[in-house]
Amino acid sequence: MTPFQPPTWVPRVEPATRILVAGASGGLGRALVDMLLKGSDCVIGAHGATKMHPAADEACVISRVISIVRPFEDDADCVAAVEEFCDKAGGIDALVMLAGGLTNVSHWDELTGEEWGNDININLNVPFFLARAAMRRMKAQGTGGRIILNGTESALHGGSPRSFPYAIAKHGTECMVQGLAREGAPHSILVNGVRLGFIESGFHQRWLNKTGKDLEKRAELVPLKRGGHPDEAAALIVYLLSGWSQFITGQMLALTGGDWL
Repeated sequence: MTPFQPPTWVPRVEPATRILVAGASGGLGRALVDMLLKGSDCVIGAHGATKMHPAADEACVISRVISIVRPFEDDADCVAAVEEFCDKAGGIDALVMLAGGLTNVSHWDELTGEEWGNDININLNVPFFLARAAMRRMKAQGTGGRIILNGTESALHGGSPRSFPYAIAKHGTECMVQGLAREGAPHSILVNGVRLGFIESGFHQRWLNKTGKDLEKRAELVPLKRGGHPDEAAALIVYLLSGWSQFITGQMLALTGGDWL
């Protein structure tokens, strides 16, 4: 296994870009916010369901980080989060949707209708409501924009019995990216997604109670024999937010280390 070795440079977005990161308190979200703060002169809306991103309290970046703390349960919550960010930032240029998770890890045959619906809601409905609210504001502004959604490679392979509604929701994300991209293209609003494999972001420990040994075994299944680093996912997202991705829309970019080959 060759460990991840960060490059000596950091990808960046255009100056003054206003980016709302939903799920900024998770492992991927923290990595993205940190990379944007390090390499770009932009304004970041750091959303967390129950807590602020640590950078929101740092004096050196406090003017660049807008903390938004609210849970997402329905359309109204999503609209409110987008409107709060727009009011404080003066508009929105990009939305990155990284919020989500598992509310129940029982086998799908044991889930009640409500339990099934909870995971579908936070992993499919909420991303749609947020993306729709952001696109409406971007259309009204008339200056284009970017929307980045989060998928998973396992959704293309039947998912797992213990995270089946999550996988189905993420497969729906693939359709959402294409449909929203078609709608946004005449307005220069680009919609893409990242289809992630095994990334060592803390997701598996938090939601599936995986141990260090479990993660080592999982990494052995990846052809490159390691999990992806959160910074690698963050760099891919920053690329999709940057000026170098102006001819990319409606795509899911995979970051898997060759997993599922």
